Amino acid sequence: MQEKPAKQTTPRPSQVELTIDSTVISHGDADDNLMIVIKAMVYPIIARFHAGYFRISLSLCCQTLLWKTLGEPPENAHAYRRMLGAMPSAAFLLLWSLSLFILASLSILYILRCALLSDMVKNEYLNHISVNYLFAPWISWLLLLQTSPFFAPETVYYLFLWWVFVLPILILDVKIYGQWFTKGKRFLSTVANPASQLSVIGNFVGARAAAQMGWRESAIIMFTLGIVHYLVLFVTLYQRLSGNSCMPAMLRPVMFLFIAAPSMASLAWDSISGRFDCSSKMLFYLSLFLFLSLVSRPSLFKKSMEKFNVVWWAYSYPLTVLALASTEYAQEMKSNVAHLLMLILSGLSVSVSCVLMVYTALNTSILLPREDEDDDLIFMTLTPPTTSCKNSNSLKL
Repeated sequence: MQEKPAKQTTPRPSQVELTIDSTVISHGDADDNLMIVIKAMVYPIIARFHAGYFRISLSLCCQTLLWKTLGEPPENAHAYRRMLGAMPSAAFLLLWSLSLFILASLSILYILRCALLSDMVKNEYLNHISVNYLFAPWISWLLLLQTSPFFAPETVYYLFLWWVFVLPILILDVKIYGQWFTKGKRFLSTVANPASQLSVIGNFVGARAAAQMGWRESAIIMFTLGIVHYLVLFVTLYQRLSGNSCMPAMLRPVMFLFIAAPSMASLAWDSISGRFDCSSKMLFYLSLFLFLSLVSRPSLFKKSMEKFNVVWWAYSYPLTVLALASTEYAQEMKSNVAHLLMLILSGLSVSVSCVLMVYTALNTSILLPREDEDDDLIFMTLTPPTTSCKNSNSLKL
């Protein structure tokens, strides 16, 4: 019998002890961990954030302008107007500071979105609904500039900031109005929606700010761009087929922008001409008619009111602009009926804004990302998105 060969065991390699500077490890790991934590916190927020959130700043800045207008009655004001002028100035400063804080916060979030999630911003720019909300931050800044307690319209700082906020509006005008002009009626009838009126509102706000600076020709240029394209858009929206609506049911509060466009146009022309003349009155009467047409159909907005959403802020801004137009109308007419209308519209605007602020404060969990997200979702948000979110953006906004 042959003996089985004994198993040969390979010797283990000799262990080498490595020593690495502990300071390098701690600092490197700390920086990496800090970046991972920051990304895990920031990416879910900016991934869900979109330009539609600027509805909040748009409403608050316009509400600030209303409070400033009511708090500074002219010398020959009606008794009702002088009564509203007794509001404490501290309330206006508090509202202005709140509007500035919210607008600055939203702007920082959107800058981060542009830097980190440029694909999503590109999808917003290419979407026929979302692109209109890219006007909202610049409109908000222009409104806040008109209410600033620090810069008078005659100062160079006011002029510089006006150019900073107006140039993006003009660039977006070239993009949107150029498409309407070159691609024709078939294209416009397909992409036109109530949110498209934000593009003309931006021109009216810029024109009003320019008129207050004394730049009348610049104001007329912006007003001309806005009013011509508003007429085209208004007729297109009037003639659209009932089955050709590209606006989801949850976005129906955006239809209140039908009120905001002519109201802001009347205010812009009032600043350009120096008085609330027949043209401003006609635009104001059109706003009142559209307001009555919408509020007489509450069933149209029933589905959108089932659950709180940031879209609800679309009610506040148009009502506030209509109230602003009513103050100029009442000052021109100097009648009890006109001032009573001003009181009703101003009270309705303030009430709606207060209710929305309370609802937003109580439902921040709906607006912000959930805290109980799983690890896979957080990991997915750390990488740039590769899929198109065009359809999802149209539903979110």
